[in-house]
Amino acid sequence: MKRRIEILAPAGGREQLAAAAACGADAVYLGAGAFNARRSADNFDGAALREAVRFCHARGMQVHLTLNTLILEREMPAAMKLAGEACEAGVDAFIIQDPGLARLIRRAAPSMPLHGSTQMSIHNLEGAKALEQMGFSRVVLAREMSREEIARVVQGTSLETEVFVHGALCMCVSGQCYMSSVIGERSGNRGLCAQPCRLPFSVREPGRCGLSLKDLSLIGYLREMEEMGVTSAKIEGRMKRPEYVAAAVTACRRAREGLPVDTDTLQAVFSRSGFTDGYYTGRLGREMFGVRRKEDVTAAAGALKELQRLYAKEAPRVPLKARLWMAEGEPVTLVLQDPEGREGRAQAEAPERALARPTTEEGALQSLSKLGGTPYYIGEARLEIGNGLMVPVSRLNLLRREAVEQLTRLREETRPVPFSAPESYHHPKLLLLRYPLLRGRFACAEQVPAKAWDELERVILPVSEALKLPAGTFAPEKLCVELPRLMFDPEEIRPLLKEAAARGITHAAAGNLGGVMLAREEGFAVSGDFGLGAANSFSLEALRDLGAEDVTLSFEANLQNAAALGDVLPCGILAYGHLPLMLVRNCPSRAETGCRGCEGVSRLTDRRGSSFYVTCGGARKCAEVLNHLPLYLADRLNELGGFSFLTLYFTVEDRKTCEEILREYREGGRRDNITRGLYYRTLK
Repeated sequence: MKRRIEILAPAGGREQLAAAAACGADAVYLGAGAFNARRSADNFDGAALREAVRFCHARGMQVHLTLNTLILEREMPAAMKLAGEACEAGVDAFIIQDPGLARLIRRAAPSMPLHGSTQMSIHNLEGAKALEQMGFSRVVLAREMSREEIARVVQGTSLETEVFVHGALCMCVSGQCYMSSVIGERSGNRGLCAQPCRLPFSVREPGRCGLSLKDLSLIGYLREMEEMGVTSAKIEGRMKRPEYVAAAVTACRRAREGLPVDTDTLQAVFSRSGFTDGYYTGRLGREMFGVRRKEDVTAAAGALKELQRLYAKEAPRVPLKARLWMAEGEPVTLVLQDPEGREGRAQAEAPERALARPTTEEGALQSLSKLGGTPYYIGEARLEIGNGLMVPVSRLNLLRREAVEQLTRLREETRPVPFSAPESYHHPKLLLLRYPLLRGRFACAEQVPAKAWDELERVILPVSEALKLPAGTFAPEKLCVELPRLMFDPEEIRPLLKEAAARGITHAAAGNLGGVMLAREEGFAVSGDFGLGAANSFSLEALRDLGAEDVTLSFEANLQNAAALGDVLPCGILAYGHLPLMLVRNCPSRAETGCRGCEGVSRLTDRRGSSFYVTCGGARKCAEVLNHLPLYLADRLNELGGFSFLTLYFTVEDRKTCEEILREYREGGRRDNITRGLYYRTLK
């Protein structure tokens, strides 16, 4: 029998949780403490989390706890303490972004299901295979995937698959956005995104919000996804009102049953210029962009009161087997049994001989079925009532209440997940002050200075660009091919890797887990790139387990945090470059002006007049939004000891500029109009 697709609802607070339950959600996801991607939601801490789990389990719902943020080294003991408390509370799964946290929890609580957050940027089968190897049981797929790409993962992995079907749609691939942190020190990867992307950014049209997409809605495709084998349909919105949760859950439940969906009400409660299904259907472009308009706000005000009725009372969702015995001279006995076999049992004094109206099966069943205000309904009844006997209706009602209360207590009983905390969180740090080697990453072959092959420890080029180098003009032992951070079809890249290997190239850099797996499969020594989000020693261990030989740390870890990591793997930092703030599948420049005249680099201007580069991925089918100011540390090289390497990340520079920057990082230099990135800031 094919399993029904799960409806997974957001619960930012107690009211949203109640709305999700009342409207028929199968599971909820919620946050607790500081390590969830919606730290500004009400969330559930301590006793509130335990009560939420009891509430959901009584109703047959699962609770998925979000531990889906980038974790710094000093925070890991607190994150694991929270994980232990959640295991004690009996949550059903953890949603995790940080590979290091996942590795620790896998050892501390091996029976706890781990779900790979969409923040892990999993968008291909190879990425899902990486999660399999890391001990995950479910993958939350990237929202940018088409139906064909989703199907490829579903069919090729043993993991459960979870797909976002409704809610806000970020411009950037989840887990790869640094705009809020670099611009405002509020990291989306740490649950505090300030949404600067919703402000005006344009190529030629002043005031256009060129980084703001309409909300996603794939509810109309729910049955198609169920047939495809998708496990869970996820609704975004832990910052939204309970009315929004009620409307979205109701729409999903009706769509799953093949019933008409009230899309007008769904759009009225919250949307940005309507909805889009562009990624799922493959129809990208200008039509996917939208903002929160005045008319959207007005429509919501009119819909809220009506939507409150959807969750005004408890919805029956748990079928019970009822058994009632009435025999002369014996106690009246009622047993209510739930689908898992738990029983609520109640007894009353023996029945009386009826003087006028004996109790009938029909009358008794009517009393037992009065389960309003509870999550139960009578699915099956077996009533054995002796002839001529009578029990007052009030006594039957009392039996029902007592049996329901006992059964509910049993269903609410906490089922802790065994958890054994690590004895130590310490990683040895050798007291050696290394002088880091220089690496250069270039966007195209034409940028590479001739001296680079002598002066750099490693030259990194996108694999398609590396193959443009004529034989005899490069040192294969120094050349490292870079895999795209977005590879919706890795089979397009595999032949390029085979050609690179045939030319004697042995190293590959990968900024997503799918890339790590692909490079390993093709026999390359793998360097983990910044897109993997490594910011603690435990993540370095997890990436080492996957086969990485060295790692570029996340540039959201400041120098103090980065330099304190244990000697698990050789690691380095990006030390120069226009930092990639967004990795997108729908190019904002193309959506506004088209591709005519574009030579691969365009500009987006914000409301303050700052001009951000947009680089086109061409055959990679993606684009990147780069910071308008370059990261520059050539005048602070004496503060960068301890790292194994520094990477100069060249994107829009010409060859002459690359030569100058390379010289400045060898000899020291100074420049104006630069940024230090986040290396000297304390990220919230």
